[in-house]
Formats: sequence, C-alpha cells, structure tokens
Amino acid sequence: CLGCLFLRDAESPNPMWGHGLTVPPQLNPKVSPFQRRFVGEVRRCEEMEKTFTFLQQELRGAGRVPGPCPESPRAPAAREALRVQEQSEQLAQELREVTRNRASLRGRLRDLRQYLHVLREGQRFTSLPAPLGSPPRPRALSEREPILDPSLHQHLERKINFVAGVIHPWRVTAFERLLWRACRGYLVASFVEMPEPMEDLATGESITWVIFLISYWGEQIGQKIRKISDCFHCQVYPYPESEASRTDTITGLHSQIQDLSVVLEETEQYLAQVLDKVALALPTWRVQVQKMKAIYLILNQCSFDVTEKCLIAEVWCPVRDLTQVQDALRQGSYQSGSSVECFVQRVPTSESPPTLIRTNKFTAGFQSIVDAYGVASYQEVNPAPYAIITFPFIFAIMFGDVGHGLLMFLFALWMVLYEDSPRLRQGTNEIWLTFFEGRYLILLMGAFSIYTGFIYNECFSKATAIFPSAWSVATMANHSSWSSAYLATHPMLTLDPNVTGVFRGPYPFGIDPIWSLATNHLNFLNSFKMKMSVVLGIVHMSFGVVLGVFNHLHFQQRHRLVLEFFPEIIFLLALFGYLVFLIFYKWIKFSAADSLVAPSILIHFIDMFLFTSNAENLPLYPGQVPVQMVLVVLALASVPVLLLGTPLYQWCRQRAPRTLVATGEQEPLLEGQEAGNSVNAAKEDVESGGHSPNAKHLDFAEIFMHQAIHTIEYCLGCVSNTASYLRLWALSLAHAQLSEVLWTMVMRNGFVGLSYVGGVVLVPVFAAFAVLTVAILLVMEGLSAFLHALRLHWVEFQNKFYVGAGYKLCPFAFAPDTWE
Repeated sequence: CLGCLFLRDAESPNPMWGHGLTVPPQLNPKVSPFQRRFVGEVRRCEEMEKTFTFLQQELRGAGRVPGPCPESPRAPAAREALRVQEQSEQLAQELREVTRNRASLRGRLRDLRQYLHVLREGQRFTSLPAPLGSPPRPRALSEREPILDPSLHQHLERKINFVAGVIHPWRVTAFERLLWRACRGYLVASFVEMPEPMEDLATGESITWVIFLISYWGEQIGQKIRKISDCFHCQVYPYPESEASRTDTITGLHSQIQDLSVVLEETEQYLAQVLDKVALALPTWRVQVQKMKAIYLILNQCSFDVTEKCLIAEVWCPVRDLTQVQDALRQGSYQSGSSVECFVQRVPTSESPPTLIRTNKFTAGFQSIVDAYGVASYQEVNPAPYAIITFPFIFAIMFGDVGHGLLMFLFALWMVLYEDSPRLRQGTNEIWLTFFEGRYLILLMGAFSIYTGFIYNECFSKATAIFPSAWSVATMANHSSWSSAYLATHPMLTLDPNVTGVFRGPYPFGIDPIWSLATNHLNFLNSFKMKMSVVLGIVHMSFGVVLGVFNHLHFQQRHRLVLEFFPEIIFLLALFGYLVFLIFYKWIKFSAADSLVAPSILIHFIDMFLFTSNAENLPLYPGQVPVQMVLVVLALASVPVLLLGTPLYQWCRQRAPRTLVATGEQEPLLEGQEAGNSVNAAKEDVESGGHSPNAKHLDFAEIFMHQAIHTIEYCLGCVSNTASYLRLWALSLAHAQLSEVLWTMVMRNGFVGLSYVGGVVLVPVFAAFAVLTVAILLVMEGLSAFLHALRLHWVEFQNKFYVGAGYKLCPFAFAPDTWE
C-alpha cells in the first residue's frame, strides 16, 4: 500500500515513525539541503554529536568503555533537547577545565621532581660531606676531589659556574659532542640517568631522563651552553652555588611536591566524579539525539503543501499495519496538542512495491539463505518454506551418520535452550554469531542426519544391528559344499540369495548390517546412493518447475502455463523423469534369481538419444524402443515452443492495440501497467496526460533474446543440474569413507593393547579421535555439505521458478546498535 501521510507541522518530532513505514522518497529534490524546513534542528543535533564525541574520547582516554543504553528512550521534545544540549556542554566544559588543570598540575609536579633529582645528583659532583664528628683535615689535590669543596677554594683563580638540567636520552650523544666542539673543551660535563622514569607530557610515554651538570668558566661559554641546551629542548634548572642554599632548596621542593600531590589527588577524584556523570548520561543522550536527528532528516524529505501548514510524505506500508499507523498518527496528534489530526490516504501507483516477508526466530535462518540469493519480487513464490524441509534433508543425505548427527543436534539443542542468555547473544566472535543465528537450521540438519544415518546404518562408520540380519550364513553353510579344505583355501565366501533360506527378505529399516562385513560393501552403496541421488534430484527440480505455476496464476500470465510450463515439464519428465521410471522399474522387475540377465539402464538411456537399440542389452519391457523415441521427439518438440512461444505472444499483443487505435477504439493498458497517481504530481505531469517516463514499450528483439537465454539455460541446465545432484552420492561416500579411515587409523589402535597398557593407551587415543571427529568430520565435512546443499538450492532448484529481483521493505526504525 502506497500511502500519503499528512503530518502536522510542529517543532518536535512526530512519534509515529517506526511502525513498519518505509523511508519516504525525496519529494522536494529541487530544494537545497540548506534551505529545508528542519535544517536548523539537524545542525543542532550535529553540534550535540560533536560534544558527545568529545565526551566519549575523554572516557576512553580515562580507560573507560561506554556501555550500551540500558533502555530505549523516546526521541526528546524540543525543550528536553535543549536541556540535554545544555547539560552536555556544561559537562564538556567542566571536563576541559579539569583536564587542563590536571595537565598543568602534572607538568608542575614533574618539573619539581626533576629539579629535585637534579639537585640530589648534582651534590654527588659538587660536594663530599664529611662523616659526622670527624675533624677537618687537609687533603691533596686530586681529580676525584669535589669541585666546590670549600677547602679547595684557595686554589681556584676564577669563579666556577654551573648549568644543570635534564635531556632526552636519545639526544645525549649529539648534545655532548656539540658542547665539546662549540666550547673547545672549556667545560666539564657529567651525565647520569634519573633514578626513576617519568612521563613525557608531549607523547605520554614513560622515559628515563638523563640529568646533566656542566661546570664552566666564563660568561661567554655559559651563554653558548644555554643556547645549545635550548636547541636540544633541554629542561634547565637553576643550580645554587652554596651547599646550604641547595639544602634549603631541596627542603622546599619536598614541601611543594607534597602539596601538589594532595591537590592533584583531589583533582583526580573530581575528574572521576565528572566522568561518572558522563558515563551514566552519555549512552541515553546519544540514543535520544540520534533518534531526533533521524526523524528530522526524514521530515526534511517530506514536502509542504501550498499553504505550508502540513507535511506530506509518500511511504510504503503493509496493509495489515494500516490500523497501527492510523492509531500512531492519532496518538501523536493527541500528545502534541494539535487541533488537526494526521491522516492516511491510500494512493494507487504502478511502481513495484517492496517485499516484506514476516519471519520468526525459527524461519529467519532459512529466509536468510534465500535472501542471500536474491530478495523475492513482490508477491512472488517464496522458496523459504519449502527449504525448511528440503535443505536439511539434502544436507543429511551427504552427512548421514547417527553419531555425527547426534553431536550436531545436541550442540544446536544447547543453543536453542539457552538462546535467551545474554552471554550467547552478545558474543564478539563472528563465527560464533553465525552459528548462533542458524541454531534452528543446525538443529534440523542434525535431526535429519540422524534419520539418514539410520537408513545408511552408520554410527561413527560402524553398523548397528537394531534388527536381526536378513542374511543367514548357517543356512548357506548347510546347503552348500563348504568343506574344511574349501574353507581353508577360500578366505572370502559368497552368500547366494537364490539358495532357500539364505536371504529372508529386505531389512526392516535401512541397510542390512551384514553389508558392513562384505568386501563388495562399497560397490553396493555406490549403486544405491548414485541412483538415489538421481531420483531425488529429478524430483527436486520437477517440484521447482511446478512451483512456477503459482507465479503464472497469481500474476495472471496464463499464457506462460502453455508456452513455458508445459514445454519445461515435458522436456524434464520425458528425458530424466523416464530415467527415474527405468530405475524403479528395474528394482521391481528383477530379483536375485534373474539379476544376472538384468540389462543396463545407462546403455538404454544412451540408446534412447541415438534412436537405436542394442541386441546385447535386452529391453526392460516390450515396446521400449518406440516409447523412448516418442519421448525424445516430445522433448525436442518442446524446445521451439519454449523458445518462440512467449516472444510471439507478446508481439501479437503489442500489435493488437495499434489495430484498435486505427479503428478508433481506445488503447488498453498492457499487463501490469497502471496510470501513475500521486498527491505530489507536478502540474506539467497533469497537463501531459499522466504518462510516466517509465511506461513499458515492448522490444521484440529484447524479449526474444531473453527467452533464448532462458531456453538454452533451462535445456542445458536439465542435463548439468541432474549431474550436479550426483554430489549427494559423492559426498555421502566421502563422509562415510573418511569416518571409517579415522576409526581404523586412530580408534582401533586403542583396542589393540592388552591388559593394563591397553586401558592407558585408550585415553589419549580417544581424545585424539574426539578432536579429529569434531574438527574434520563435524566442522569441515559439515561446512562442505552445507555449501553443496546451498548450491543445489540456489542453482538447481530456485532458478526453475524464482527470479529474486525484488527489494526488501526497509521500514524506518531505530537500530538496536545505536552506539555503533
């Protein structure tokens, strides 16, 4: 239903959005985005989002991860939005001030600590304190004596000056080299690493700075040293000359560092309180502002009427939801206090509607498989309901094993039982989320695999004797000439079903377990699974062709029943349906008594296309050759009907209206064509008669080319698709053989050991068997079978009737992952 919503013009967003309505199309494309009605509100939302981004960055800088919004708040009204904007800007301003003060305090505290380390390390070079209580004694001059020892002042002719500070460790070598060259050696430089690392405020990394103390003579050299220090970004600190001054300075530094530490701790506590407020309010604010912005962006796409007192929007809405939309409009008008109610008007249109397929948690996984191939066209047959049964069944044919299917079933059952657990739903692993979303699909695949496993009679590659075997070895031994000498010379014995009592009829369910002991077990399963794959494949494709009938009838294209459906089904059944008939007929007609004279179906099928007969290959029934010739002729005759029928029909229908116009009659519209109508129709559109530029003009060459491609694809595809279903046979045998190899080479070795040793060895052997079973047979083989089942549905089944050229109904809604 394409409806026109006449909305009230108000300052606050209308709360009716999100009730299954699509985003309205652009009804004012000629209006600049900067001149639209709600551009101011959008800018205000963007300014608030910038503030929120700053707050979020501050939270992450403090090591806090903003959590999801605990609830889904409504879009705020204009007054509430102003309150949110004011509070967020106030918090942002407080954060800026506190962060700036904290950075200043940290920088000051770092400078004081560096200065303290410089003075402490400098004392080691400039003074040597005497032991307590020892009298002063004269000392000889030495290179190891302190530079500023008072007893040596009498030997100094000039005053010694100092430059002290810290430098980055990477610049020490270059700094020392440049000092030596610039000052020509008239200085003494000492370098030592700081006892503790400190943070670099520019980069934020922790660095072990290097303390330097340079002694020099002369003011000119001192100026050079200070200029070089500035060039190397050194932090230079004043160095007192007397030891008493240095002691007083160190004492003062200790006091300042203690006071700054207290102030910095209080600042950190206040910053933590502000961040707590931000972390508590920011998730809700972001959701509210994003909702408000989304609503205003949608309102900007609506158009105003002539009086500019109401908004008009054209949207797609499901017919079932029209009542909810009307209730939402009525509720919005009541809550806003408007005197004029909003209303909905249905508008006829020739545009192709979007596709809405309602799913639940069980059908969503199967619908996702179909949508990955292509979204269904409007009111087209949806393959998903049929895939609920056919997809797990085709998977199980390739994965048939009771043990492996049971493990898969239990894993999916665990996910289904605990599907409401937040720990399972909110995982971050993409592979795990894929498994969790397809839990019901995996559940059915495991259940069907158990069923086909009982048919194959395989449980971890071993047969189970649920019922007594229909073959009797004792009867064969009693009615044959098996002597002791015969048994000694013949390690392999053959059971003859023609001997009375040896074979007592078919096994009640599945494959007889005695076949697992036979040497021709693989040959028997090869024949059985190959014919089974062909039969199931042809039935599956025929079902897809039959589903196309519902599309033809629903869209009132009954000519396609005669010109497309009947040629397609005749071509498929006359050739490959006849092959299925031959398989069942041979199974029914020939028994063990005359199995040696049974003809080859493959030879008959080849002779059918060559219009010949083979004298060595006896016919299955009288008159087989004429019947096969008639079927081939019917199949070949259906090809030109399929190729030329639809194009000629469309060409005749296109010429018929022209004849009516020449005789003065009115030209009717073609199928599916309607006169466009919209409440926003332009004046020139009305004057031109309402003909839209998208009116359909049939091109015979294009139609013929499309039908030719379809005919070639279908006829050749029937051959290739039938052969493609043989993958059911191949993967089923591969899975069984791989499981048997894993049992033979791993698990059986654990049973070889005897006594105590065998039990000890069995533990790691079983662990290896379990890991390999899960990794190879469940994960890898399961993924392989899943992909092949997916291909059989997409290519071999859905292309018989499914176009998938539609587009989804994307209603205006607020995504749950608003933070992302």
